Amino acid sequence: MKALKNSSSYDVTQDVAGIKTFFVNVYFIGKPGLGNRWVLVDAGLPGYSERIKKRAEQLYGVGTKPDAIVLTHGHIDHVGSLASLRINWPVPVYAHPLELPYLHSKASYPPPDPAIGGGLFSYISWLYPIGPANFGDCLRPLPPNGLIPELPDWVVLHTPGHSPGHVSLYRSYDGTLLSGDALITTNQNSGLSVATQREEFHGPPAYFTCDWVAAKRSVQLLSELHPQALGPGHGISVRGLELTLGINYLVRHFDRQSIPSNGRYVKQPALTDENGIVTMPRPLSYYLPRRISLAILTASATTAANQDSGLVGLGKCLYIYLT
Repeated sequence: MKALKNSSSYDVTQDVAGIKTFFVNVYFIGKPGLGNRWVLVDAGLPGYSERIKKRAEQLYGVGTKPDAIVLTHGHIDHVGSLASLRINWPVPVYAHPLELPYLHSKASYPPPDPAIGGGLFSYISWLYPIGPANFGDCLRPLPPNGLIPELPDWVVLHTPGHSPGHVSLYRSYDGTLLSGDALITTNQNSGLSVATQREEFHGPPAYFTCDWVAAKRSVQLLSELHPQALGPGHGISVRGLELTLGINYLVRHFDRQSIPSNGRYVKQPALTDENGIVTMPRPLSYYLPRRISLAILTASATTAANQDSGLVGLGKCLYIYLT
């Protein structure tokens, strides 16, 4: 398996390129070349549509558009630029049927659990938008067999836990896996890990995972595929022996590595169906994470006039993301 020439840390193979939108990745499946056909996986954070289109044109030529867009799930950091992209790219958008209520304005996602995870992104997660969103008639339910015509060499696998209808994409002939948030390569709960992109095989971001039994089962499923190249939703791409060792370690130590010792969804998951939430456990106290996150945002606003604090940039990014 060969990586792209002059590739970044987010490119996976010669025909699967990736870019990072602040802290979440999107992928372009298709051999680079003028006029070549391709598919976009996820749509990143709000405000990144121009960057995504620019990268697409670098790969496939000016005026290019994908054959389709596949969503691993519908959280805001994976669909944030979708509406803007579809202004120029009126193509089908595929999502698992269990994600559709959150994308068709029928329901909001289960609320986050900011009391777990132990990092900046956990503490501020109660501020994240959870919907409902409405992307109209562009949405297509993924077929039960996981096969879509625009990606004939790939199968889309249901890998729930982080969200009810979360999916991953796998290509068997070369072992390429796009895992979304089911399996990531950084500790997404931690602001420091996100900023440095420190490699660490991890289960899904804790604060938004609503079913830990399913999340563990999904990681086990992906490990049984024996992937040879991984493009995660968060973190850098990994290949070969490094990937094998990392995913095997995660499977063996998933409970300690990824599942919080306590939390809203740890002992009891949120139960959902094709209409949204059926039942969910009562929340824990949000008092501490709210105090911490508000203190961070207040400090950013207070120091903005000086333009000399690293916290300012973070505050601006958070503001763009959360509003």
